Formats: sequence, structure tokens, C-alpha cells
Amino acid sequence: MAPILFTMPGNEEFGVQLRLFLTCTAGDMQIRHFADNESRPRLFTGVAARDVIFVCTLDHPDQKILALCLAAGVARELGARSVGFVIPYLPYMRQDARFDEMEGNVAVHFARLISSCCDWLVTVDPHLQSYPYFSDIFTAATRVVPAAPEVAKWIAENVSQPIIFGSDAESEHWLAEIAAAADCPYAMMSRTDIGDNDVEISIPDASFWIGMSPVLIEDTVSTARTMTAAMKRIKDAGLAPPVCIAIHPLFSLDTYTGLHAGPVDRIVSCNTVCHTTNRINLCQPIALAIGEMMESTLVTRMLA
Repeated sequence: MAPILFTMPGNEEFGVQLRLFLTCTAGDMQIRHFADNESRPRLFTGVAARDVIFVCTLDHPDQKILALCLAAGVARELGARSVGFVIPYLPYMRQDARFDEMEGNVAVHFARLISSCCDWLVTVDPHLQSYPYFSDIFTAATRVVPAAPEVAKWIAENVSQPIIFGSDAESEHWLAEIAAAADCPYAMMSRTDIGDNDVEISIPDASFWIGMSPVLIEDTVSTARTMTAAMKRIKDAGLAPPVCIAIHPLFSLDTYTGLHAGPVDRIVSCNTVCHTTNRINLCQPIALAIGEMMESTLVTRMLA
């Protein structure tokens, strides 16, 4: 039987788009909140002996993660055969090392929590840098969906004579992949963090790119300090206002307003987090990854 897809509150539009590429049954559920915001999940669609999928992107994670884990627990209690998580934006991965004394590797603890609640997980480009493989910290089966192919496709179809810019040296291989797929050049800026609230960006000689269309790409954009500084450097170099692309648009209202008021052509994002800038739809590759996980689950079950 087809799996049952439940969309957690706030993920309804993503769930509708995902079902266009996925053979599944739409599940009906409710998250009721008591006066003190205690969550009470209720699954109206029967899950006994069925494979169940929960979709929940985790921007503002502390407000969402407990309800997701409780809903998964209820599904298991009611007899679900397997439970999978689709979390397009997966938080806490940036805390994948002990950066200061008396802190901890929070990414590992978060991975342990998620793994205890599901059989498998599909996500998009997690911000994990201290581990070679995503599976190094997860005990649940995992699939990472790369945003690069769809980002490159969007650039090729919507930007004339693009030149891609990145500001984080650690992401150069990823930007090079996008540039190759979009058949355009790329250049890396240099970033220096100044305290907790400021950043300094330097740009290489831009005379080669006069007349081209700058495309500035960041993986996760929340405060947009880096993107804002990079936009100014692109302007100072005499280039056209850039197209700004965020893989995970964690914009606050003030952040987006500030970016929109700057020297920018367009602000575009992937739909890993619901936002008015969503133009790059990752539902098809995510659906393919879900299909792989379902097939793997079936094979494991047959061999057991």
C-alpha cells in the first residue's frame, strides 16, 4: 500500500507540492495545543500496518520539534509499520563541534533525538562541516538531497550571462558544481568575521565580469549580514545589482526588508522554508529520495 503523508502545521503548501511527485495517501491530522502550549497530536487517518511519512521543515525549531516527535510516537503507538521524516531545513547542524569551553557538540545530541523518533530521514543540504558523512551522526537511515542541480537549472533559465559569487571558502566545491551545471563562471569572495555581529567581505578584481549578471548564493540566510556586505562589495566593484539566492531562507521580516532595500536585482530562494521568495522547487528530487528510502525499507523488511 502507498505510504501515508502527514504534513505538520505550517507545511501544508509544501505537502501539496510534494504529493504531485509522490505516490501516497494524504493523511489527516491535528495538533491541538492546551492553554500552556502543550501539544496533543491526533491522527485521523488510520496508520496500523502502514508506512507513515511526516513532513516538517524546522525553521524556529524549538517551537516545532517536540510536536513532530510526539506525532511520530503516536503513529508508532497506533501501529505504523515505519515512520519517515522529511525535514527540508534541518537545524542545529552548524553546532557540530565544541567551539567554546563548556559548550557541547549539539548537532550530535540533536541527531540522536531525531534518530530515536524515525526510521529514516530526508533533508536538503544540511550545514554540517565537521563530519565527512551525514550518516556519521545519525543512526536512522538518511538521504541528503542536493539543491545544486535545481539552483543551476533556475539560473540557466532566468539569468542572462551569470557570474556566480560565494563568500564562504568552505562552500567553493558546491558553488563550482552549480556554476558547471549552469555553464557559467564563478568567483569566491573572502569573509572575515568581526565579533558576533559584523562581517567584512573582500572581492577579487571584478573587471573581467563587467557587463555580466552577478548571482550571489548563500546556503542559510538568517541575519543576512554576509549577504548584505557582499551585495555592497559587488556594487562598489562596478557590477550590476546581484540576484541573491538562499537555499534555506530563514529571513526575519527585518532581514528581508533590509535586503530588498539594498542594491539587489531579485531575491530568490528554495522552498525548504516557506517564504514569499520561493522560486526554486525541490519537491521532485525530494520525492525521488523518499522513493529510495521506501524501497530500502521494503528490502530490509523482506530480508528480516
